[in-house]
Amino acid sequence: MDASVQPHEVDALEARTMRRVMTRLVPFLIICYFAAYLDRVNVGFAALTMNQALGLTASSFGLGAGIFFIAYFFFEVPSNLMLERFGARKWIARIMISWGLLSGLMAFIPQISAATGLSPTHTFYGVRLLLGAAEAGFFPGIIFYLTIWFPGVYRARVIGYFMAAIPLSTVIGSPVSGLLLGLNGFSGMAGWQWLFILEAVPALVLGVVVFFYLTDRPADARWLAADERGWLVERLAQERTQREAAQNFTVWQALGDARVLLLAIVYFGVVATNYGLSFFLPQIIKAFGLSNAQTGFVNAIPFVVGTIGMIYWGRRSDVIGQRREHTALAALIAAGGIAASTLIDDPTGKMIAISCAGFGIFAVLPVFWTLPTAFLSGPAAAGGIAIVNSIGNLSGFAGPFVMGRIKDSTGSFTIGLLAITAVATLAALIALAISHDSALEQPPETRG
Repeated sequence: MDASVQPHEVDALEARTMRRVMTRLVPFLIICYFAAYLDRVNVGFAALTMNQALGLTASSFGLGAGIFFIAYFFFEVPSNLMLERFGARKWIARIMISWGLLSGLMAFIPQISAATGLSPTHTFYGVRLLLGAAEAGFFPGIIFYLTIWFPGVYRARVIGYFMAAIPLSTVIGSPVSGLLLGLNGFSGMAGWQWLFILEAVPALVLGVVVFFYLTDRPADARWLAADERGWLVERLAQERTQREAAQNFTVWQALGDARVLLLAIVYFGVVATNYGLSFFLPQIIKAFGLSNAQTGFVNAIPFVVGTIGMIYWGRRSDVIGQRREHTALAALIAAGGIAASTLIDDPTGKMIAISCAGFGIFAVLPVFWTLPTAFLSGPAAAGGIAIVNSIGNLSGFAGPFVMGRIKDSTGSFTIGLLAITAVATLAALIALAISHDSALEQPPETRG
């Protein structure tokens, strides 16, 4: 059960320190994740013209979009352990530069296919698989990095700020991607090819900046005053001691812990709502009879709502101190919105329902990630966070694949959306059943 905690009082030194850390790290990490997520899901927009150009069916597109997560699964835990060993600055820079190169390579599938003799479909699969291997470790690495810098009582809001890059990448990226599809014929390349090339550039540039900008640990932060640095190092050490006094996990114990595995199942359901909808939403909206550019702007609406939900829900969870309940309720809102969208044919009503789902889909994320970080620390946190993320992201493979197969079989997205609804509902119920001690997120002197 969640333990009750006393309200957290903030003194001047703490306020000054956390304001400086947040200002230094969070905006930059948001920009980095924006680039990551845009490169991960822009294939959904490219599909509006790429599928026909490459001869991809809905099933083969769904398989190719989701196969990214197979490689992601296998490389996630090793990558996060490497980050813990070598430091975030070097490892995240490596990840961003390699995925930027491979994301840009998506533009050259026809040329690669002609040079290798592989079909365009199999070339599409291969490049997506490599892209998943390259990007593995980025997101759980950042979540682990945030545990190094932010005490527990700040984590939901900080993770919410950081993960706001997910809906923001679509809010901004959808209209841009829709417009880039209009570059057909420029320099002899199709619009979808320019989309991949131009949207890969930010990752390459930011990868270089990461190497020089990030600081691995608070003890190395020369941009903090001595008293600020001392307070933060001591506070985080207190919290780590407190967690390890309750239970000191090794990496292998964390990977086999029942709570970690249950959290991975919850995250599977959470991620299914996101990718199952995101990869196919542009095609759902395009069927309203809109142009590519109009589709881009309408597609952004649920993600605007999601951005608001993510920031509001994370802050609310920190203030109230509830984690499981906030996780479950947001997942149920997502499930309800998606289910309602299948019952409505009117485009306006359907978009209202999908926007309600967008609130829940993104509101659940920052609160969910406070659950494993409340009882894991050090290498065990790096491994545990990675295993939760890697197993959860397998739904990024299953969701698009199932959606594509159902669409080809039935001619409709309805049954696929209802399947996602069921998975999200199950995730909410499991979240309520997982034990969580909120007191482990508090400094020792505030425990009730």
